[in-house]
Amino acid sequence: MPFSSIAGQDRITALLRRSLEAGRIAHAYLFEGIDAGCLKETALALVQAVFCGATDGCGECDACRRVQGLNHPDLHLLQSDGVFIKVDQVRELQRELSLRPYQARKKACIIEDADRMNPASGNAFLKTLEEPPGDAMLILLTTHGEGILPTIRSRCQILRFPPLSADTVASLLRENGADEEQARMAAALAGGSLSRAREIAGADRLQMRRTLLERTSRLSCREIFTLLETAEDYARDRETATDAVDMLKLFWRDILLFRAGSGEIANLDLQPLVKELSERMSTEQILEKLERIAVTGQALTRNVNPRLALEVLFMDLEASGQV
Repeated sequence: MPFSSIAGQDRITALLRRSLEAGRIAHAYLFEGIDAGCLKETALALVQAVFCGATDGCGECDACRRVQGLNHPDLHLLQSDGVFIKVDQVRELQRELSLRPYQARKKACIIEDADRMNPASGNAFLKTLEEPPGDAMLILLTTHGEGILPTIRSRCQILRFPPLSADTVASLLRENGADEEQARMAAALAGGSLSRAREIAGADRLQMRRTLLERTSRLSCREIFTLLETAEDYARDRETATDAVDMLKLFWRDILLFRAGSGEIANLDLQPLVKELSERMSTEQILEKLERIAVTGQALTRNVNPRLALEVLFMDLEASGQV
């Protein structure tokens, strides 16, 4: 995957190319941004370029193909084991990095969701940064930079990936075959993440959004079983629950904008419902709902039960004025 395939992050890829040209690749990077897919694609592109021995991976040599297939013997991927990255995983990584490279000039490790290191694994990893074993390159990826220990951040070259504009995301989606309505809606819901927009652009995801918003607009604590059933339907896992919360946040933002007299809303296909709720609710009630949605979104980034989080959110929304 060459750098040219990384859409919308020209400043980042140009900086990495210049570092490669100058032979000044850092031993540790922290890639920070909202789009986990883009962070990983860029990390793989950097590893390809280093292993290929060029300022960009050719995509054709054995090294490039192996990196792209995630089966190069000198590329190591570290992911959380359950909720956390555990200390035993870090120690195994240290052992691997202490060995000589098999084929490439150096070893490389990509650590996904680096903010999931617990205190023990974080402190163990800090030793790896302070005394890097051999000639290894470490690339930490995070969508929650605040979860990275300050001592780890200070020992990495930090590259912050800015979110893409909705117009840029929509344009890229249309280039890849999405129709105008799909592109506009997915870009609005994705919050600047192209990877997420690509997932949302499917018709089933957009239908899920419509169903969720219509169902939650009719919830009532007087029908507790319906409320609990709705929470269960959208809490199959943390990712699904997070999607639901993000869709609710954008929906109630639209309601606030509509109440303020703005027609610039994302959920245009639900404008009658947006209008109805904006007229029924006071500005204070809408702001309270947005605050409760934001609190739930933050909770889902931590070790909270997704179903319980949505149950509490739906009851809170109903309590702050009928949803």
